[in-house]
Amino acid sequence: MERREGKLASIRELIAEKNIKLDTLDPIARFGFTQVPNFILTNGNLGVGAKLTYAMFLHYAWHKDHCFPGQDRLGQDIGMSKSRVNEFIKELENAGLVEITRRGQGKTNIYKVKFVVKKKPKPYP
Repeated sequence: MERREGKLASIRELIAEKNIKLDTLDPIARFGFTQVPNFILTNGNLGVGAKLTYAMFLHYAWHKDHCFPGQDRLGQDIGMSKSRVNEFIKELENAGLVEITRRGQGKTNIYKVKFVVKKKPKPYP
């Protein structure tokens, strides 16, 4: 554990410290972007809301590694109500793309984002 001013530094301090800073006004370079796998984008069985929710899960996992958003926060970020977010999450769960661990009332769920690529069945001759 790293020491600062004779004291052990907290994990929060270590996570918050950035050792690379971008000197640019370009908003894409400053705030990043999220890549969404093509098998999600081209999945005709998923609605647009479920695809966006999957993309936001990737965003949180890769760009906000110390953030644990709840459904209210997700709804704010995508401009939808909490009930709609729940529908999108259920759609992803039913498709086998997200596994949910419920931690109890008042706590955020844990979402395991799965990268499952399934082959399309061959048409019957």
